[in-house]
Amino acid sequence: MKIAISGKGGVGKTTLSAFLVKWFAAQGKKVLAIDADPDANLGQGLGVRGAKDLVPISKMKELVAERTESTPGSFGGFFKMNPRVDDLPEKLAVPSGAGVRLMVMGGVKKGGTGCVCPESILLKNLVQHLILRRDEVVIMDMEAGIEHLGRATSQAVDWLIVVVEPGRRSIDTALKIKELAGDIGLKKVALVGNKVRSDRDRQFLTESLSEYRFLGFIPYDEGIIDADLKGVFADGINGVTRDGLEEIARNLVSATQTTNVEP
Repeated sequence: MKIAISGKGGVGKTTLSAFLVKWFAAQGKKVLAIDADPDANLGQGLGVRGAKDLVPISKMKELVAERTESTPGSFGGFFKMNPRVDDLPEKLAVPSGAGVRLMVMGGVKKGGTGCVCPESILLKNLVQHLILRRDEVVIMDMEAGIEHLGRATSQAVDWLIVVVEPGRRSIDTALKIKELAGDIGLKKVALVGNKVRSDRDRQFLTESLSEYRFLGFIPYDEGIIDADLKGVFADGINGVTRDGLEEIARNLVSATQTTNVEP
């Protein structure tokens, strides 16, 4: 199963990513947790000791130079478009609990409309390998976009999950991500509502995004906020929140196993 999780910054996508990683591992699955957000914090969300000290692959200048036959940080010029990446998960993934390994990919900070540079080429090729060639569960915590994905991998992603919270900016970001997904042919898009304080919040989300499939809703929970401040896995959540997260995981598995599903 290959799952990509996106959404506006601060909506709780890392919290959901960390829970799904732990949940699938508890089901006896081997899980590769991928932090593909330039502001990497999935390691902290998983409670990995020393997560802040992990160097993102995008900043491993010698590795990027070796694999792409280029000079990292350069724009233009010549470099290898199909660098070898198949050995990187074994070399760079960090054990992060029973059945879980973590890779911090990072991102390429850029302005304008895009970046064709050695770092981005290496990351995209790595994602393609993870999605198309690996046989474990892959959970990707992404930024508010899908720059690491492409047409070559879109059909192999089981679901792109967009996390939204009750708010117009979050809704607008979700719609933009859905549009970007459509541009590369990624049709399996589902939503998760987070920080839901009342039936009114839930109704706002479902009515604002009535054309899209919701896997479930996560209540507003101080336990999640406390865990985020401490940089640990959110174990101190209340029962209602845990039930909501587990329902999302079960719905995700059910939706993936069902054939001919229209999100």
